[in-house]
Amino acid sequence: MWRWTKRLAITGTFVALLAAIGLATAVFFASRSLPSYASLRESQQGQTILVRARDGSQIVELGPSYGQWLNSDEIPDVMKHAMVSVEDHRFYSHFGVDPAGLVRAVYNAISDDRQVSATSTITQQLARNVFLNSNRTLDRKLREAVLAMALEWRFSKEQILELYLNKVYFGGGAYGIDSASRKFFSHSARELSLEEAAIIAGLVKAPSRYSPTADVDAAVSRANVVVGQMVRYGDLDPAVARQVDVSAVNLSTTEGQNSIRYFTDWALPQLDLLLPNDTFEPIEVWTTLDVGMQRAATTAIQSSTPGDTQGALVSLDRDGAILAMVGGTDYVTSNYNRATDAMRQPGSSWKLFVYLAALEAGYTPDDRVQDVPVTINDWSPRNSGGTYAGEIDVRSAFAYSKNTVAAQLGNEVGFSNVASMARRFGITTPISTYPSMVLGTSEVRLIDMVRAFAAVSAGGRSVEPYGILRVTTADGEELYRHQAARTYTLVPDYVAAGITDLLQTAVATGTGRAADIGRPVAGKTGTTSTNRDGYFVGFSSGITTGVWMGMDDNSRVPGLQGGRAPAQAFAAFMRYAVRDRPVEEFDTDLQLPEWQLEPDDEFYFGEEDEDYYFYIDEQGNLVDPGGNRGRYGDGFDVEGEGENVRRDPLDPRGRYDETDEAPSPRSTQPSRPQPSRPQPEPPQAASDDFLERATGRSPTGDEQPR
Repeated sequence: MWRWTKRLAITGTFVALLAAIGLATAVFFASRSLPSYASLRESQQGQTILVRARDGSQIVELGPSYGQWLNSDEIPDVMKHAMVSVEDHRFYSHFGVDPAGLVRAVYNAISDDRQVSATSTITQQLARNVFLNSNRTLDRKLREAVLAMALEWRFSKEQILELYLNKVYFGGGAYGIDSASRKFFSHSARELSLEEAAIIAGLVKAPSRYSPTADVDAAVSRANVVVGQMVRYGDLDPAVARQVDVSAVNLSTTEGQNSIRYFTDWALPQLDLLLPNDTFEPIEVWTTLDVGMQRAATTAIQSSTPGDTQGALVSLDRDGAILAMVGGTDYVTSNYNRATDAMRQPGSSWKLFVYLAALEAGYTPDDRVQDVPVTINDWSPRNSGGTYAGEIDVRSAFAYSKNTVAAQLGNEVGFSNVASMARRFGITTPISTYPSMVLGTSEVRLIDMVRAFAAVSAGGRSVEPYGILRVTTADGEELYRHQAARTYTLVPDYVAAGITDLLQTAVATGTGRAADIGRPVAGKTGTTSTNRDGYFVGFSSGITTGVWMGMDDNSRVPGLQGGRAPAQAFAAFMRYAVRDRPVEEFDTDLQLPEWQLEPDDEFYFGEEDEDYYFYIDEQGNLVDPGGNRGRYGDGFDVEGEGENVRRDPLDPRGRYDETDEAPSPRSTQPSRPQPSRPQPEPPQAASDDFLERATGRSPTGDEQPR
């Protein structure tokens, strides 16, 4: 018996010796393969981005947050003691693996008939966080033990504790004590108090369960356990512990708005262009977003969109700074940004470009135009209700969104010129040149339409939307600062003044009356065919805002019109947005260029009170007023001309039901057989004489003196 016992002991000793040699060899080679201490410090994955509003307040933090790296002598002793006491109180005496703790865990498992509980030391946790995953397998635990001993072989206890405190995960994306301190207490970990250190140390066991932002009571209870452990292991005087009141700690509160993520999703990818490619350290991004306006915009969209309809809003300051951006009714439900990515038909808000082109070609708001039935290339636009006002001025035609007038103007100035005007004002999406394009059949992005209207607000000068003011490191070093973009004149001053006149009238007496906010507002409604899209874009006191509403699947929304819900959302937001800004009157005084002024010597065509310009032919030659020539030229019949013409009385009380029927491009194709007789040319929205005066030619074909 003794002989077998002796043999078993010798065999066991030999096996243990071989195992020890194998373990030592594994630890030796593992330590040789470990990265340097400097490399371990720099091995943070991902970049932390702290986003701030224009007033400096924090609005969101993205990416894994590592905070600032604190050297061992910068870390408060109370933080070290708290962590060691609760996580590994024999940290300074073991060699990476705690044999006593392992034996105790095995004994407890046998006596309580349960599995062996986790016994990871601080060094083992560091090895797992840096080199391994969290799988609960024997192979992973063995490799973790080897790496822990290799770390102890290679580095000092202070270095290991420094690495651990700067890398351990505390929940909410916070890695390291500095990140956790800034997240939960809004200050650096260098300033941690005993109570705050206890809260942070208590998070390691279960970050999600004990997070102060998730459950304050659980966090306080766990912190009191940490304080008790510190007293138990001699790291805290019991008399001091009795004075500790963890519940009195002031936790930082960040009021979140999930709609802000629409803005950050649009703005932050621009950092790839604004910052050097080798920027990996934590950064702070100062943006143009106004938190109050963002909240007002979110409320306006959520409260105004009918039923399950989606909505979007973009608001720009006069220099292009984005003050608010809402890409949908709820970011959590759908993070698709309808303000910047969705391409939808703008309806009659597109008429901005039609009338800009007409004003640039020589029209003025007071010029007379004809609201009559018209057919252009087999396309016959109609007004809301099928009524026509006959002869009206340009201002009224725009205010009441007369589709027939827009069609005639587009035909006269050229549909390609309207498209060019839209391009000039920042529309980047494809533009159709079918005649129906004047009613907004080309799909656009809301942010582009807001940019175009902002350029009008700026007096006809270009506006470039931007969302980032500056970028700094966590230490305050400035990496980027926004420089004002160079501006360009898009249209002359008198054209900008003329279109502003039209836009103001559209809100004051036309289809956009729901957008009135008690101060000067200029804007335009838009409603597409069968109420699939509702638009309103306008400006006041230097702020330009656009609102879109509709369904993502482009289905019909009964009752949706640009002059209703979108205009109401615009008004609700703008009342808040401009409340602290002075009232600004619009500059609508047209200082016409010399070529557009009527020279006195043209009175030779007739007496002062005669309507002389009705009596010249296409070449400018005088004709007999008593002749049989029609006003629009030979061969053109205007439906209903005479006593029975259908007219829209333009009710002086201002009531007008607008549905800006904007057919799809397919509507430009013939929908009925071609007539047997040749189609006449469509009527002009203004007389031939006006066009001759606008181009500076006399009735004889010669250039007029300037």
